[in-house]
Amino acid sequence: MTRMHSQWDWLCLVLLVVSSVTAEMEDEVLGADVEVEDFDQESQQTDVEKEGSSLGVVYQTPKPTGDVYFAETFDGGWSGWVLSKAKKEDTDDNIAKYDGRWEVEELRENTVPGDKGLVLKSAAKHHAISAMLTKAFIFDKKPLIVQYEVNFQGGIDCGGAYIKLLSSRDDLDLEFFFDKTPYTIMFGPDKCGEDYKLHFIIRHKNPKTGEYDEKHAKRPDVDLKKFYLDKKTHLYTLVLKPDDTFEMLIDQSVISKGSLLEDMVPPVNPPKEIDDPADKKPDDWDERQKIPDPNAVKPDDWDEDEPSKIEDLDAVKPEGWLDDEPQYVPDPRAKKPKDWDEEMDGEWEAPQVPNPKCATAPGCGLWVRPMKSNPKYKGKWKAPMIVNPNYQGIWSPRKIPNPDYFEDPHPFQMTPIGAVGLELWSMTSDIYFDNFIICSEKEVADRWAADGWGLKKLVASANEPGMLSQLVTAAEDHPWLWVLYILTLALPVGLGVLFCWPAKKTDEDFDLKKTDTSMPVTKGEVKEGREELEDDEIDLEEDKENEDIGEDEDKSKYGEDIDDEENEVAGGSEEGGDKSNKSGSEDEMTVADETAGSGDGRLKSVRKRRVQKD
Repeated sequence: MTRMHSQWDWLCLVLLVVSSVTAEMEDEVLGADVEVEDFDQESQQTDVEKEGSSLGVVYQTPKPTGDVYFAETFDGGWSGWVLSKAKKEDTDDNIAKYDGRWEVEELRENTVPGDKGLVLKSAAKHHAISAMLTKAFIFDKKPLIVQYEVNFQGGIDCGGAYIKLLSSRDDLDLEFFFDKTPYTIMFGPDKCGEDYKLHFIIRHKNPKTGEYDEKHAKRPDVDLKKFYLDKKTHLYTLVLKPDDTFEMLIDQSVISKGSLLEDMVPPVNPPKEIDDPADKKPDDWDERQKIPDPNAVKPDDWDEDEPSKIEDLDAVKPEGWLDDEPQYVPDPRAKKPKDWDEEMDGEWEAPQVPNPKCATAPGCGLWVRPMKSNPKYKGKWKAPMIVNPNYQGIWSPRKIPNPDYFEDPHPFQMTPIGAVGLELWSMTSDIYFDNFIICSEKEVADRWAADGWGLKKLVASANEPGMLSQLVTAAEDHPWLWVLYILTLALPVGLGVLFCWPAKKTDEDFDLKKTDTSMPVTKGEVKEGREELEDDEIDLEEDKENEDIGEDEDKSKYGEDIDDEENEVAGGSEEGGDKSNKSGSEDEMTVADETAGSGDGRLKSVRKRRVQKD
């Protein structure tokens, strides 16, 4: 029992370890750095109501529930959007035109009937399309929320899916929207090679010079690769608040957040002091912390000519070394090619292969003593290093006030936004855009997402492949998962064999079994025991009759005195007979019980009965 308890303890321990390791690996594959935001209760309720859409429920175009600056679903086409007629500057004329094609169509996979989006259809071309906001967004006391959906239906090799929020101007002409058109914010995914980005760029106006500089948000710490390669529709959200903070979300999960004053590169506000460009390092400035000891002298016994390695004179050539055999020989199976031209190619020689005779020998060819480290080697002598008494530290130019310094305490107050545009170059086609919204209330954006992206998510989940397919797909991206799968399958099998396979029996086990375990008894053995018991009873009766006859003879021969004595003896004999009979009945019960329990018990009962009889 102690051994069995120990085995179960080890089983529980192993299962707990495997469970914890699996959970940690799962967290690593799924990306544990993402901070999840919950849907509000209204959005969750809408998701439940829309759950039957993939089963035939009619799709209803989302409608904004509050005050919005821009909303577009493309379900009714792209009216209001303007294709650019401009040309990209500083580019060859054959690719400078914004002639990439756009279409409004449904998703290729996980289609929601009636739900359409704007699709970039051309690869390796410039695309530009834009639309005016319903009303301009002015950065004052309300937050800015920008949200839209993207699906890389064919994956993405090199290209972007970001949007530009164009600065509001009196001369803004969307027909001439191009890469140099001023924008206030650029936001969205971009990828080229293995560089996966989520842009958030602001064009900040220098209050002293009036010039605009691009400020980039720091890169998120989350692996964005899966959002570009899984061919699913993802929701991108930017939240910019009047307190100069921002959040970037994908699928309503926060992947990056920070401050416009602290987390932009380069910083919004320049440093107060800068290095003096006119300051030069003096020629005698000593930056060495340590120097060779000028008073050190090389020891007289220091020999710089000693080699680092010498021959091992104690080494002996191994027995069986084949001095006359080369390490490589011409390949006997090689044949000269039929098109070999000795005049052009020279004399043909078979390629060299390892000598098969050397495979079974210690070595072949000329034996050379191995090299060993030279105990006398010291190398080139160098003076030891000491602290430099003239050390002056690392030189740096003096600081002067920054002539371009300014302080913008509220960079949130940017140039107003008047339009939204897509100005893209992509080597991959079929990039799907849908459900743009610009507003100031998070609840409005969440409800908009629930009516659009939430429904797409439900349909995609209903069409998800089985668990086995998902495991195989995950292992293709992370090959080390195969090891985990094999261990997970092999562990139950190994534990089953360990606990269920019969152990080898020892002599001690056999002895314990003989004393503690009853053996089955057949009907023949029981019958044989009963016959022997009946024979013993017959023998007892005969013995008793013989004793009675002997007593009568003794009485007639020896007289009354002896007769009295024999009577006493006879009385004792009868009493013994009664005891014998009683013992016989008890023995018969004992035999019956023991024969029902074990074969050994039956034999013991017979021996016991015979001893009592004697």
